[in-house]
Amino acid sequence: MIDRPEYLKRLDSWKDHDVIKVITGVRRCGKSTLMELWKHRLAEGYGVPPESIVHINLELVENEPLLEYHRLHEEILRRCETISGAHYVLIDEIQNVPDFQKTLDSLQARGGIDLYVTGSNAKLLSGTLATLISGRYVEISMTPLSFSEYVRARSDDDRGLRRVWSDYLRDGAMPATVGFPGDETMLHDYLDGILNTVLLKDVAERLGASNIGALGALTRYMFGNIGNLTTPKTIANTMTSLGTKITAPTVSSYLDGLSDAFILYPAHRYDIKGKRILKQEKKYYAVDLGMRRILCSNNVRDIGRLLENVVFLELMRREGDVYVGQSSGGEIDFVTNGPGGCRYYQVSESVHDSATLDRELSSLRAVRDNYPKTLITLDDERPYSHEGIRQVYALDWLLNEDHKKQ
Repeated sequence: MIDRPEYLKRLDSWKDHDVIKVITGVRRCGKSTLMELWKHRLAEGYGVPPESIVHINLELVENEPLLEYHRLHEEILRRCETISGAHYVLIDEIQNVPDFQKTLDSLQARGGIDLYVTGSNAKLLSGTLATLISGRYVEISMTPLSFSEYVRARSDDDRGLRRVWSDYLRDGAMPATVGFPGDETMLHDYLDGILNTVLLKDVAERLGASNIGALGALTRYMFGNIGNLTTPKTIANTMTSLGTKITAPTVSSYLDGLSDAFILYPAHRYDIKGKRILKQEKKYYAVDLGMRRILCSNNVRDIGRLLENVVFLELMRREGDVYVGQSSGGEIDFVTNGPGGCRYYQVSESVHDSATLDRELSSLRAVRDNYPKTLITLDDERPYSHEGIRQVYALDWLLNEDHKKQ
């Protein structure tokens, strides 16, 4: 199992608090593994008796009888009755149970039960559940491996950091793919299987979508156009002109479904001066670059665009919501407003060309405030300051080592 220390730290911080810990993310990104790691940590690190830990994976056939909320509730209570004291209940893929929120609400109301659940759809936290347990849950958003996690998982690879980086961009970061680097057939079949499952079960079934071909074509189109500002109308017109007839409302619905299944992540535009989110256009980023490669048939290898996708996902892990900045000086790749306050980021493959450097810096210089501004590039150089704008090497930044090379 690949260790996921950052997520375990978050679970540590919420342990024994009276909130339901809801871990969300795309299928096969490591949620079930995290539950196994947490179960081990509870037993070995905190000394919790194994009988006090109830772990139910609702994707296993033997647990099919529990896909009814009364039965699930009864089974958990039965297991909790075998030993007195606090209990830790871990449930994988809770969204498979209709009306599961009633089970969670009842268990939490009893007290003495620390609840952890995983789910592969953002709708898990909308509607009835959000209303029923409002203020009594915390979401922990999980993604495939960060570059830092990927490097640790490949610690026995002696080919150098740049080669590992190249593999990360090519093969993606789904945890299981670390086990078969270089095997194109295994990689393709595995990622294609995840994509098909997500599109059919997590998107088409939930939306009641009948045109699976159009959904697949839209997914392929979006993966090929990560980081481009767009609207449903623009996408519909372009796809129709390319031979896939689709309407703007259908595109909008499918995009929502793909985002809810964590295959795509939207980034809204943010008016820096007016401090408001702009609704017209968005950018979308892919959850995994390996999936993008097999969908786009190896035809799209723009390193700058791939770097931008990686930085977006990393900022999302570190800061939460990530926006595309809009100012009088032009577009800023990313704006965040996480625990450390507002921050601005530009991303470029290289700024050795002076015109490219001036272009990247001009948008940041146009923002007249004192919040941190960072330029992230693949130029392997020590951190450098352009009149207060910090330039860092992307791999150092991704590994949290940029501060060591002042």
